[in-house]
This record gives sequence, structure tokens and C-alpha cells, in this order.
Amino acid sequence: MTDVRQQVREHVRDNPGVHFNALTRNLDVATGQAQYHLHRLGRQDAVVAERIRGRTHYFTPEYDAWERRTLALYRRETAGEILTLLIDEGRLPAATLADRLDLARSTVSWQLDSLSAAGIVETSRGDRGRIEVTLARPDGTDRLVRVVSPPIAGWPAAHADGVGYGVADADD
Repeated sequence: MTDVRQQVREHVRDNPGVHFNALTRNLDVATGQAQYHLHRLGRQDAVVAERIRGRTHYFTPEYDAWERRTLALYRRETAGEILTLLIDEGRLPAATLADRLDLARSTVSWQLDSLSAAGIVETSRGDRGRIEVTLARPDGTDRLVRVVSPPIAGWPAAHADGVGYGVADADD
């Protein structure tokens, strides 16, 4: 195996759900070179490629379809912030997510539709008719996000004890 192919394989192993542009940027390899090695690794069943919401993400084969979707979407800034809040707090109203993340409710609604379609969150009507959101698989989601912490440059790294996943408070 060539040095570049080994680097690509190790990067995918160490960064499950990495999307193509991040991989080329992180490894500082040309687009064509990355495509070639990812194609070869895919043919060897060493890497699985999956297109999720317009981006191709790469994984090692041990991740199932739900895990791949969860990891890929957690790497997206807004979806990742929503999942982080739900891990930290459990069930939350959609309006609270929008307020806490300082996002338009329509943005949160779009993200929740996407996360719900992927089987990552579940929505229901609360006592007062408000949309409430929970993780579909809280333990599985928490286990996976520990693999990807921090998901995006600038996000706080999680501590080994699980503290640090949350969004910083206004006075932090």
C-alpha cells in the first residue's frame, strides 16, 4: 500500500464520517489523488463511502447505516449543535433549541426534519401542543459522538467523563 493510500485509510479510521473536502484539506492531497486512493480503498472494502445530504462521507466498514448517518450529520455544524444539546439535556422543545442556538425556527425545523428522516431524533407534541425533540437512540448517539469530539474546529473537546459536550453558556 502506498504512503498516501495508508494516510487516507488512517485518516478515515481516525475521523469516521469525514467528508471528501475535509479529507483533502486535512491531508493536503490533490482532489484526483484522494479520489484515486479512496476508490481503491473502497474496492478493497477498507473504506465505505456514503452520500449524505449532498456530501460524500467516508467510514471504515464497522459502522452500520444508522451510525454512518449519525456521524456524518453530527459533523455538520448546526445538526451537531442540536445533537449536542439533546445529549446534554434530553427532551427539549424545538423552540428552546432555536432560542438556545440563536437560530431561526425555520432553520431548526429543517434540521429536525433531516435528523428525523435519518432516524436520529424523534419529534412529538408536548402537553401544550409544542413540538418536543428527543434522541431516538440516546446511548448510541452519545457513544458515537465521543468518537468525533470535537466535530468541528473550534468546538470544545469533550472530556473523558462526558463533560464538555455542551454549548457554552452566554457568560462562559
